[in-house]
Amino acid sequence: MTAVFPLEPSRDQVATLMAAATEFATDFLGSLNDAPPRGGGPAAPAAPPGEHPGDLDRLLRTFGAAAAAATDTAGPRCFAYFPGGGLFSSAVAEMLARTVNRYTGAGSMAAELVALEHSVVRWLCDEFGLPTTASGVLTTGASTGTLSALVAARHELLGERAGTLYVTEHTHHCVAKAARIAGFAADRVRVVPSDSAHRMDVRAAEEMIAEDRAAGRRPFLLVGTAGTTSTGAIDPLPELAAVAAREGLWFHVDAAYGGGFQLTGRGRAKLAGVELADSLTLDTHKSLFQPQTTGVLLVRDPRALRAAHVADADYLQDLHLDESLPNYADLGAELSRDYRGLRLWLPLHLHGVGAFRDALDEKLDLSAVIRRELAEMRGLEICASDLTVHVFRVAGGDAVNRRLLERINESGRVALTSTKVDGRTALRMCVLNHRTHAEHVDEALKLIADSI
Repeated sequence: MTAVFPLEPSRDQVATLMAAATEFATDFLGSLNDAPPRGGGPAAPAAPPGEHPGDLDRLLRTFGAAAAAATDTAGPRCFAYFPGGGLFSSAVAEMLARTVNRYTGAGSMAAELVALEHSVVRWLCDEFGLPTTASGVLTTGASTGTLSALVAARHELLGERAGTLYVTEHTHHCVAKAARIAGFAADRVRVVPSDSAHRMDVRAAEEMIAEDRAAGRRPFLLVGTAGTTSTGAIDPLPELAAVAAREGLWFHVDAAYGGGFQLTGRGRAKLAGVELADSLTLDTHKSLFQPQTTGVLLVRDPRALRAAHVADADYLQDLHLDESLPNYADLGAELSRDYRGLRLWLPLHLHGVGAFRDALDEKLDLSAVIRRELAEMRGLEICASDLTVHVFRVAGGDAVNRRLLERINESGRVALTSTKVDGRTALRMCVLNHRTHAEHVDEALKLIADSI
């Protein structure tokens, strides 16, 4: 009798699985334009797995219903947070990468695959104007990339000593979280005042650094943001880089949201100074339309990153490392890592960089329309508007603006979120999904106008 191994599907079984998955994906993508952007209701209890095989069609229906109940960040009418559409070509790349299941933490174990991934990292370094010696690593997102950058900066400038870092109230909270994980006390994260445009006040930063030095602290890290989450504001990167250079600080730029716009002429002009960073983070699942957990950490000097993260063990003595390729396990916290490189490499080569540039330019064009239309709406105040983030409110206080948000979202046609600017609640609209086009923006603007 031939042995049966259920976890090793036959060629026909693989074809059946793929056919069902293809039908699911085709139906899902075809429904996005008309799907409501917001899910609703609490989750029903999910059954545990059974001892015997389940029915694939039923399992896919269960998964599909669960996905439909979630906020539809993949659809064109989601303007909440930073909507990530998730390129289907990246999903195909992910399926292929998971199928071959190669280990890419060490270059010598998958040299050609690592070379493909490294080519994308080096392309990004070039796009951001970093030197030819720069490198980096693909991460699960800017949060883990920020942690690695902070650890590298500490190792390079402080050793094991305590230090002080500088942010603003608009800096993403992942920086403070990374500092806490790395063992920094809360008072070591200094909040620099912002100017009227919600950007870091350079003079205030200089004064705080000087005061801290006089008080015996060790300033070591200055964080600028290229597109804040709440307002889209871009800190004065050239001026902050100059401060960091004069003071001997590591200059980190959080370009998680805004970094993708570096591919466009308008974005490159706004992000001037990013090329001066010692490290920068980019979430390609935001402004390069990739699936979730596709981030990038780029560093001017990869030796500093490696020095802070490299580790060894006796059981690795047979692993002959190829120094001509990066060993990603030495550049971050992850030892086990998925092959993220194909998610970027395949779409960039398949569609061409120009397709991404055109899509980003379209979002900037749509944002110009949003900015103009909001400015013309009676009774509405624009609090902030930069790149593709637009923050606005009406008179009457926080409760009035929360009710306005509820009326807009209750339409079931669009999804917006709120934030606080200068301590007051405001509505926030971000156009970033590659599936969002003029007709979706026009519908959203009409809903806003009708709801005021």
